[in-house]
Amino acid sequence: MQEWALILGASSGFGAATARELARRGFHIIGVHLDRRATLHLAEAVQEDVRKAGKTPLFFNVNAADPEKQKEVLDSVEAYFEEHGGKEQHHIRVLLHSLAFGTLLPYIPMKPDDRPISRKQMDMTLEVMAHTLVYWTQDLVMRGLMREGGRIFAMTSSGGHRVMPYYGAVSAAKAALESHIRQLALELAPRGITANAIRADVTDTPALRKIPGHERFMEIAVERNPHHRLTTPEDVARAIGVLVDRDLYWMTGNVINVDGGEDIVG
Repeated sequence: MQEWALILGASSGFGAATARELARRGFHIIGVHLDRRATLHLAEAVQEDVRKAGKTPLFFNVNAADPEKQKEVLDSVEAYFEEHGGKEQHHIRVLLHSLAFGTLLPYIPMKPDDRPISRKQMDMTLEVMAHTLVYWTQDLVMRGLMREGGRIFAMTSSGGHRVMPYYGAVSAAKAALESHIRQLALELAPRGITANAIRADVTDTPALRKIPGHERFMEIAVERNPHHRLTTPEDVARAIGVLVDRDLYWMTGNVINVDGGEDIVG
C-alpha cells in the first residue's frame, strides 16, 4: 500500500515544510499550490526534495478554491492511481489544509485612506481559508480516496480567538476553520478518520509578511515565547509528522498548539 499526503498550499510556509517532512517519513506527496512565474521555483524546489526522498510528487498549479479545478486534480489523481495498481494500492492518508489567501482590510475604516472590506472580499476570505477544507474532505471521502486511518489537519492561528488590526476577515476564517474541524471530527469518527487543527502562532511565512505591522508582531512574539524565538514551519512540520501516526486514532477534534508555549503566555 502506497500512502499519500495531499497538501493544499504546498509551495511555501507550513505546506512546503510538511511536504518535505512527510516525504522523509515515507509519504508520496500530492501538492496543490497557486504560483505565478516569479514564485513557481518554490513549488519546483519542494518537488525536487520529495524526489530526493525517494517519493513521488504530483503537483498541480491551480486555485484550490475553484470547484472545477478541485475536480480536475482529483480526477487526475484517480487516473494516476488506476494506472499504478488501482485505488486499493493507494491511500491518501493525510490532508493538510494550509491555504493563506485572504483580504486584510478593516471592517470600519481606521485611517482616512483606509477602505473597508467588501462583501465579496469577506466571502472570498472565508471560502478559501475555511470552507475549502470541507469541500476537499467531502470529495476525498466520497471518492474513497481517504479511508480508515486518515488524518486531516488544518492550519489555524491565534487570530482565531484574538483580534488585531486589519485581521478581522482572516480571524473569522480561522474561527470557522476550527469549527469545521470539530464537525468533521464528529462526522468522520465512524469512518476511522481524525481531524485536528494546528495552531502555530506567529511564524515567519509569506502569509505573515502580508499583514500590516507584521514586524512588530514578530518582535512581540520573540519576547513572549518561552523559547525567545519564533516558531518555524519546520517545527510545525515535525509535529505533524508525529501526529500522523496510526496509534493516535483517538485524538480528534482538537486545536493543538505547536508554538513553543507562546499562546499560554498571554
